[in-house]
Formats: sequence, structure tokens, C-alpha cells
Amino acid sequence: MAGVLDTVDARTQLVGKNRLESLLFKLYTDKTYEMNVFKIREVLQPIALTNIPESHPFVLGVAYTRGQAVLVIDLGRAVGIQSLVGRKDAVVVISEYYGSTQGFLVGSVEKIINIEWSDIREPPDGLGPSHYLTAT
Repeated sequence: MAGVLDTVDARTQLVGKNRLESLLFKLYTDKTYEMNVFKIREVLQPIALTNIPESHPFVLGVAYTRGQAVLVIDLGRAVGIQSLVGRKDAVVVISEYYGSTQGFLVGSVEKIINIEWSDIREPPDGLGPSHYLTAT
């Protein structure tokens, strides 16, 4: 039990040290993407989905997890790369943003890293209004 408490304590100390903890993952390219772990509720193997007729092409369906219906989005298609459906190492990342819970089908999960907030920069100008980048 002491080991678990030490891990929890170490992770909560990150807040006081002005650091960000990020999950690194890939889609269908060599590019690595990241998501703030404080926005992630869980990572699941692909699960059964209920189809939503006439939904957006990026929407794979609804998953029922922990008593909640969660919309699952194919992140590969959403960013214009390639669908991740059927990829053997794909996982669903359940996340919470702005009070909304959604799942993202992503490719392989690489690792979790710690980054100093001072090393994070705003996206460059000129990306246009429809980019998905929030920081570099």
C-alpha cells in the first residue's frame, strides 16, 4: 500500500512544481500526439459501439462505460489522416473537456511524460481557424 500512496503523492506534487503530465500516442503516422492526463478518465481496448444513424463521418458510435453513454470519435479521420478502425493496437481514450465526456479512437499509446509548463508554447500563427493544435 505504501508504494501506491508514494505514486499518488509523486503525481500530485507535479501540480506544485508547475509541470504537465501528458499521454503520448500515435495515429497512422510517425508523428506523436499528446493529451493532458488530467483530462483523461481512462484508456480502454476497443469496445462495443452502438451506431448512430446519420451521424458525422468521424463519429464511430456510442460506447457504454461505467454507466455512462460516451460518444467515440475516430481521431485519425478527424485530423485527416486515416481511419483507425480495425487497427490492432488502437485504443479508446475516454476524456473530459469543458464538462463533456467523449472517447477518441487513437493508434498506439507510447508513454506518459512530464513537461515543464515553461517549455510549452502557443501554436504558430497562420494555422487558420480549423486546426486542432493547442500548444507545442
